[in-house]
Amino acid sequence: MIKKFIRSFLGKKKELDTTEPTVLSQKQHGIDLQLVSPNAIRVTQTLQEAGFKAFIVGGAVRDLLLSVKPKDFDVATNATPEEIKQLFRRAFIIGRRFQIVHVMFGQELIEVTTFRGSSADAAPKDEHGRVLRDNTFGEQHEDAVRRDFTINAMYYDPATQTVLDYHGGIADIRAKTLRIIGAPEARYREDPVRMLRVVRFAAKLKFSIDAATSAPIPVMAPLINNVPAARVFDEMLKLLMSGHALACLQQLRKEGLHHGLLPLLDVVLEQPLGEKFVTLALANTDARIKQGKPVSPGFLFASMLWHQVLEKWRAYQAAGEYPIPALHLAADDVLNAQTEKLALQRKIASDMRDIWAMQPRFERRTGKAPYKLLEHLRLRAGYDFLLLRCASGEIDAELGDWWTAFMEADSSGREALLARKPAAGGAAGAASAGPGAGPAPAARKRKRRGGRNRSKSGGGEGGEGGGKSSSDGDA
Repeated sequence: MIKKFIRSFLGKKKELDTTEPTVLSQKQHGIDLQLVSPNAIRVTQTLQEAGFKAFIVGGAVRDLLLSVKPKDFDVATNATPEEIKQLFRRAFIIGRRFQIVHVMFGQELIEVTTFRGSSADAAPKDEHGRVLRDNTFGEQHEDAVRRDFTINAMYYDPATQTVLDYHGGIADIRAKTLRIIGAPEARYREDPVRMLRVVRFAAKLKFSIDAATSAPIPVMAPLINNVPAARVFDEMLKLLMSGHALACLQQLRKEGLHHGLLPLLDVVLEQPLGEKFVTLALANTDARIKQGKPVSPGFLFASMLWHQVLEKWRAYQAAGEYPIPALHLAADDVLNAQTEKLALQRKIASDMRDIWAMQPRFERRTGKAPYKLLEHLRLRAGYDFLLLRCASGEIDAELGDWWTAFMEADSSGREALLARKPAAGGAAGAASAGPGAGPAPAARKRKRRGGRNRSKSGGGEGGEGGGKSSSDGDA
């Protein structure tokens, strides 16, 4: 037992004390220089000519080794942020927890960091051990120790076309294994967001997670609650916009990390209708990203949280509220619950509200209402959302088909569609059974007592009122 402990201790010490990397030539690593950003090469060259060490590092090297063109390039150097800034015309020092330099070349941003030193015991930490601020600079081998995973701790020098590998990253890439550097518990405690990064990389790269790396995650998952909501939101956005959102979500559940990030999402995914809707939304997002098409974060989060809104919308109507005000109350409840966890940006939350608020308006296919909806700035997103609802079986597909035809038709074709009555059991039937239907019995009594108040609430039955109001989604 004692011998086993000593071997374990010496093994960890050797890993942390590694100062000499494995150096791989171009023939050994096979990186195609054509995949490297000319601006990233320019940054490393400028720093090297000024007498500094400089390497492309992190995920860019990992992707290059996998023969994938990186989306972003990071550079690591022994120059300080101030020294880096002096060498480039458009360079900006940012960050509080870690200072980094953004070097701009037109629309391309190269992120340049100074080699980090060993994490100092004096670095400010919270009561759970999370590092709050640490700008300790150090040597390259110390910087490698500070990086999260072995596959992200390699350094590529475009000038010599060599790769420096300090922690066996090449071997892990070839074995398709995700392994954290150092003691997993300590690394997760320093920065709990690393647990989300494990999930994202595993799903994106289709790598397996090393057993020792995975083991502490279910127990340490609550530490994510101590991370600023804005950081959690940024990481969740990366996860969902990775092009592998569905795989990431499945991996989140597998590792026990989903609870608290998107409240009630796990419950939704256990319900056939909710699971189908979210699966379709994520698959659609993944397909668009792989095709190089733009993706709206507002649409994505609106899809993820729709069935929570739907449940509360029905509850408010059952309590006697009119459909449109009930929908806005439901949206408020869901968004307020999310703000504590994810710090949704105001623009994204606004887009989500618009998409949700349009849904009952699609059910009104008479008079000028459809024409007015065509003028909505978020029409395309609302329409795509409607089609998801149809495809998942939440509402009848006839409603989506009607709107597809209406949007593609000329003026005479649109008039013909407006003159046609909805098919029996079609959209009208779906609307009467769903949350966009007429008011609940208690609301009908209020309708007879006070029609004037009803018009101020912004809606007719299952849609909007004749005039524009602050609660019809256009305000």
